[in-house]
Order: sequence, then structure tokens, then C-alpha cells
Amino acid sequence: MHKKQMFMNRFTHHPRFTYLIAVVITILLGLASRKYSQMLPLFIAENAGDTIWAGMVYFGFRFLFVGRSRLTAIILSFLFSYTIEFSQLYQAVWVNQIRGTVLGSLILGKGFLVVDLFRYTVGIITAALVDRVCLNCFM
Repeated sequence: MHKKQMFMNRFTHHPRFTYLIAVVITILLGLASRKYSQMLPLFIAENAGDTIWAGMVYFGFRFLFVGRSRLTAIILSFLFSYTIEFSQLYQAVWVNQIRGTVLGSLILGKGFLVVDLFRYTVGIITAALVDRVCLNCFM
């Protein structure tokens, strides 16, 4: 087998590559849920963005800590997502200026909502289930 082909086989079958693809797909799904929200049922349109965002956070932690357990990624995802949500209670001028940018609002959100905690929970658990059931097939 050619060296380049061997490298590509090792790279594309590495768990980190699988999680990178999962992050990219999740980002695309999240952007699509915003762009095509008028075509979705109202319940899904209202809840998909935050749910998918939390799933992306989970896959991001799996990417970063590929050798660690799913439980580690789940715990880190909850800590990160909930911390971001509770940080929205802090309304200083400088942080609101960051939240006023597209990237800042996507990462930091705009205002605290209890329902977002439920959305994050569903997103993280769903991503962990997808990880357990589906992604293991690719590794």
C-alpha cells in the first residue's frame, strides 16, 4: 500500500477524525435549523438551535479528549453549557458588546433562559447516544 494511502486510512479511521466530522455536521445542522426554521414545525424550530449547539459541544469535547470516556465528555459538556447559560445573568457592557457580535452571540448567547438548560440536556444526551450507537461503527 502506498504511504499516502496508508496515512489517509489511519487518519480517516482515527476516532478524532470521526468526532471532527461529527462537529462539522452538527454545525451545519445548527445553521440549517436557523436558515430553514420557517419550514420546520414550530416546536423544532424553537428548540433545535440550542439542542444542536449542545450536541456540538459534546462532540467537541470527544474530539479534544478522544482517549477519555463518554462520561467525561458528558460532564464537561454539561459544565461548559450550563456555565455559558448562567454567565448570561452577568450583563456588563464589555461582555454584552461581545454578545452583540454574531460569533459572540453564537457562543455566549444573549440572555438567561431556564428552558435552555433543558435544551442543552437533550442535546448532550442525544449526542452521547448517537456517539454510542452510531459513531462506534466508524472507528
